[in-house]
Amino acid sequence: MRHTTTFGAVGVLGVTLALLLAACGGGTGDQRADDGPSAASSTTAAGADEAEPREAPSTDPAAAGDGATGIDASIPMPTPGPLEGRLFGDDLLVYGQDTLDPDVVAQVEALDGVEAVEQFSLAPVAVEDRVIDVAAVDPATYRRFNPVNAAQFGEIWDRVARGEMGILPRLGRSVQDDEGFVRLGNDRDAPRVHIGAYAPQVRQIDGVVNENWVDPLGMRRDNALLVNTGSAAPQEVRDPIRELVGEGTPVQILGPDLDITATQTAFLSGGSVADAVGTFSYRVIGGGRIAPDPAWVEENIRTEEVPILGAVTCHKVMLPQLRAAFTEVVTRGLADEINPDEYAGCYYPRFIAGSSSLSLHSFGIAVDLNVPGNQRGTVGDIDRDVVAIMKKWGFAWGGDWSFTDPMHFEMDRLVEAR
Repeated sequence: MRHTTTFGAVGVLGVTLALLLAACGGGTGDQRADDGPSAASSTTAAGADEAEPREAPSTDPAAAGDGATGIDASIPMPTPGPLEGRLFGDDLLVYGQDTLDPDVVAQVEALDGVEAVEQFSLAPVAVEDRVIDVAAVDPATYRRFNPVNAAQFGEIWDRVARGEMGILPRLGRSVQDDEGFVRLGNDRDAPRVHIGAYAPQVRQIDGVVNENWVDPLGMRRDNALLVNTGSAAPQEVRDPIRELVGEGTPVQILGPDLDITATQTAFLSGGSVADAVGTFSYRVIGGGRIAPDPAWVEENIRTEEVPILGAVTCHKVMLPQLRAAFTEVVTRGLADEINPDEYAGCYYPRFIAGSSSLSLHSFGIAVDLNVPGNQRGTVGDIDRDVVAIMKKWGFAWGGDWSFTDPMHFEMDRLVEAR
């Protein structure tokens, strides 16, 4: 029996049918998860970043035990029970780096045109080669701002309350391992969570866990606010909210596409690498590209020489480790195993192709090597001794992922290079 709940079709009856099909191991179609409630059974197709369809995870975390799930006794919370209160739309997202002041939240709630608000925690989390937005919430109240099929189906929120994760179907199937788990964070010791439900999400949010995950994930507590504007246009309410929360806190109109008029904030949550990388604001400039704050770029991005590749442009915290790794590659007579002409770069401020998820290349902490022979979904032909050296010097290898990316190495721990 499969133990991940898949939600889709039209209405609660359709969602229930999708659950039964998933439990029996049957398929539920191949629609877009982010086009509303759907029964997506394949992952996002996006050029070099596309991922193949995967089966629903088969491991029940209750059966696997705490050691396998990474869920300790402090993570589960009481299940929310039946849906209470009316449902609201997800019109505006207020999202800052720090906890929102309760008095400011109360003032936002009292504004003309604001129907309802929901405060929760939100953080970008590195998952494999991408950065996804994960919400840590009170399932009983946050569910009311979700797409109707998801909001009304209690099994999603029971699983989230128990410590599992609800995630967009295409994304979940692309990042889960063979037992249905995903590591949240690019640090080597980042926690793993079991994917309990494939489900539609609030717009611009990729996955949801309960609020007891805030500390294990290193999230900023209560730094986000969903705002429903009722019959008022979100554009009319956004400026008064901006005046209350201040210029440093983005206020984004939610919709099918990213709000390019809002200044976004990029930061990683949890661990030493995330702390070292820092935070930057950015604007969307089209073509899948972003324009980071020039002050952050000047402070953190460097172009320096490393063995084999020559001049590379990366985050300053990564360069000593990359230089040390390539120096060892040369010392061990393996320099010919890395082809400088097949190097695809380090710092690229952009989204994952076809998505609004930032690539770790946007932070300058990932490199792609020997690209032609190491495409996604293959075992790759990169020398395994080179892989071992890169791991020694603090790099995770994409060839170890559930959907492989053997050209890709990303910083997952700080190592002192002497």
